[in-house]
Amino acid sequence: VILTKKDMSQLFMTIVRYVLPSEDHTIQKLLLLYLEQLQKKDSDGKLLPEMILICQNLRNNLQHPNEYLRGVTLRFLCRIKELEILEPLIPSILSNLEHRHSFVRRSAAMCVKAIYDLFGDQLLPDASEMILENFLANEQDVSARRNALLMLCTTAPDLAVQYLMSQLDQLPTWPDILQLVVLDLVRSVCRTQPENKGKYIKLILALMSSKHTSVAYECANT
Repeated sequence: VILTKKDMSQLFMTIVRYVLPSEDHTIQKLLLLYLEQLQKKDSDGKLLPEMILICQNLRNNLQHPNEYLRGVTLRFLCRIKELEILEPLIPSILSNLEHRHSFVRRSAAMCVKAIYDLFGDQLLPDASEMILENFLANEQDVSARRNALLMLCTTAPDLAVQYLMSQLDQLPTWPDILQLVVLDLVRSVCRTQPENKGKYIKLILALMSSKHTSVAYECANT
């Protein structure tokens, strides 16, 4: 029924009463699926008052001791477009960038990117600097670094290029999924700033010595 996107708003209070308190992770994931398709605004475009109950539940999930529940909640928030729901959750989302488990950090980086894509500096005024100075500088998980680098490339391409130039000696040893993100950034910047193509040739030359054949191939096509 959830997948067919039928209107099930009449079940909301029942779900709040009996499902919301559940500690079962499968039920919580199904709850997030239900909330994703739930109509969250009235006919005037204002957030329904009962959504406040959901905000508190989401905050609890983001602070839950179980890393799986934190991660799936962060991924759920990537698909939420209501500012009123996201705004009070920002501190909890950002705190998960420093979680001990890589799955949570990876999901938090993805969530920060999704929110910034929607609302920009309105909700995350220092997102680019925070990602660069704190997250990328210390993160060891490859997928988490990729998500953070993607976010930096989208929100502040000049800052991303500056960071990559400072990492020029290490670029050939990076994992292929990070190297491919670098090449995507070079292509994007060269399209918007064709007069600066020569500036980025150093990045391509550094990646030409990559041990990954897919990266070498993409370099040749860039």
